[in-house]
Amino acid sequence: MKVLPSDKFRFYVICILLLTGLILTYSNHFKNSFHFDDAHTIVNNVWIKNINNIPKFFTDGTTTSSLPSNQSYRPGLTTLNTVDYWLATKDPLNIGADTFYTADAGLKPFYFHLSIFFCFILQAILMFLLFKKLLDLTLNHKWNKYFALFIVALYCYHTALAETINYIISRSDSFSTLMLMLALIIYIYYPQKRKYHFYLLPYIFGFFVKESTLMFGPILFVYIVLFEKQTDLSRIFNKENWKKVWGSFISIFHILIIGGGLFFFSSFMTPKTVVLAVISRWDYLITQPFVIVQYFKSFILPTELSADTDWQPLSTIFDIRILMGIMFIIGMIWLALRLSRNVISRPISFGILWFFIALIPTSSFVPLSEVLNDHRIYFPYIGLALAFAYIFIYFLILKDEKKFISSVARKIITGILIIGILGGFAYGTHQRNKVWNNEELLWYDVAQKSPNNGRGLMNYALSQMQKGNYPTAKTYFEKALKLRPDYSLIHINLGVLHSALNDTALAEQYFKNAIAIGTYIDQGYYYYGNFLYNRKRFDDAREILRKCIATNPAYTDARLTLMALYNETEDWGNLKKLAEETLQYLPNDAKCLTYINAAKDKKTKFDIALEIAKKNPTAENYLNLSLYYYNAGMYIECINACKEAIKIKPDYTAAYNNICTAYNQLKMYDKAIEACNKALKIDPNYELAKNNIKLVQSQTQNK
Repeated sequence: MKVLPSDKFRFYVICILLLTGLILTYSNHFKNSFHFDDAHTIVNNVWIKNINNIPKFFTDGTTTSSLPSNQSYRPGLTTLNTVDYWLATKDPLNIGADTFYTADAGLKPFYFHLSIFFCFILQAILMFLLFKKLLDLTLNHKWNKYFALFIVALYCYHTALAETINYIISRSDSFSTLMLMLALIIYIYYPQKRKYHFYLLPYIFGFFVKESTLMFGPILFVYIVLFEKQTDLSRIFNKENWKKVWGSFISIFHILIIGGGLFFFSSFMTPKTVVLAVISRWDYLITQPFVIVQYFKSFILPTELSADTDWQPLSTIFDIRILMGIMFIIGMIWLALRLSRNVISRPISFGILWFFIALIPTSSFVPLSEVLNDHRIYFPYIGLALAFAYIFIYFLILKDEKKFISSVARKIITGILIIGILGGFAYGTHQRNKVWNNEELLWYDVAQKSPNNGRGLMNYALSQMQKGNYPTAKTYFEKALKLRPDYSLIHINLGVLHSALNDTALAEQYFKNAIAIGTYIDQGYYYYGNFLYNRKRFDDAREILRKCIATNPAYTDARLTLMALYNETEDWGNLKKLAEETLQYLPNDAKCLTYINAAKDKKTKFDIALEIAKKNPTAENYLNLSLYYYNAGMYIECINACKEAIKIKPDYTAAYNNICTAYNQLKMYDKAIEACNKALKIDPNYELAKNNIKLVQSQTQNK
């Protein structure tokens, strides 16, 4: 049938409107910060900072993360992060330095978000092609392309997807899904080329981004059974139907064999230090049926989204929630099989089965660290979007198409419902983007929605400690400790907090507790070593920092602190050796090169700090120099270094705060108050500046 130009024009206009709406929906997310696991996979991962390391990712699983316990084998994911980091250093769009990561040119979240969103749009195009094909095989209706657009829009605008799109390291979910979709499209649209197995290329690369791509085989099997073999799965043991099912299985058998080989290869390449979960396999498994009910509910009403839930594993099969979950799964699978009887209802059957198949990697026998996580529903929701949208289309349009065509009221009501559903999801997405903007907002949201999550409370406390809001930080850290007394990171952060409060004895006890617990031990060693170094306990600090580096050789912060210690104690031989070793992890690093020269020329720490600031004049390096001057009692020099930092970063509140403290030491109280007021004008909630103003005012009253 020849398509009228007006119909083409209408279709392209709707496509443009939907794309524009999607861009507007996500317009406030592009500068959202790094969060959570982004810290060890991107921010602190030295390997992604050199694009020449990409071949190493495929031979060394330790390059995935800076934390030994999180070093799974995902070389494709690390490659994507490396490319974005490299692009950010080039800054082709002239975005400029990120306000939080000014010292590292590659840590611009914008470029990571941009590439993820671009892939999201590519996935939407592939989804349209898939749904259009399914509808053509089912309905052969003249409006199929519009129906397919609606299904894609329902998925792309869905509020729950914001949990994946905003969470940068969760690109593992989005990109692996894109690769699976590409493999499906190549297989479905080019049947004459199947003998060349081109569809295996995106399948294999997608696996190296995330293992969930292995579900390509089972999903393809269901597609072949339902749409190419036209099989009634409710009568699977019928001789004719069984032959169709068996033939479909043979068609994808080689994909399963390759997937099995990839899985065993990945298991072999995964470092032995990785810790998947502390939850027992049995408890995790029996909890998942009710988790699946929650995922299903969140598709209909995504009001309980949380970046880190406080769901706990169930421990007995007699819990009513397990029965509810099992009955739900049985009922949904029965419905999918029943709907496969009729050609017209098979898209719903396919969507339901897609949902359950896509959940197998995260909701079955392999326990993960959390029983439920909202970013895991990105891939499964493709199936639910297809099923729900098709039900909507069938009952409002197809069931009585003649009445729909003749009734203006029906068309208006249908249009209002579509706009209302998509608009509601778009609004929810835009609001979730705001929550993901920074650490404080994100973890406050977690603390409110998941009050029994010790890790969430700890991370909110950490955001407050970084602001200098120590009383609030202490309250939330202590709440977290009651919930998770064996979580070493809470002990570490309490050590850092009490160190800032000058409660040295209690701080040290918390650091020792963290090390005794044994998890995240490299971080325990680092923060304890840094604590000892700042208190001039150099012998103790040297021993602890060496243990940290022995545990995690790529922990560059520990290396830099130990180099500073060697420099301060004039241990020139060890300084040179350590700096040269560290260049393997930080090629051409200005600090390492400076320390090598310092060891050769026997330069002091002041010389080093000054040289680093001159060679790499960042605001952070000048602030660091100001601290050296302050600790040496050189307050005028401290103020001048801070002013250099402010020239580079005019809104640098920490620099104004340091100027305030330096003027306070010089008893120039008016200038001290003026400096802190400038900091508070930039950030009215900056607790350190508030505290320093109170200190200055108390001293002026005691004059």
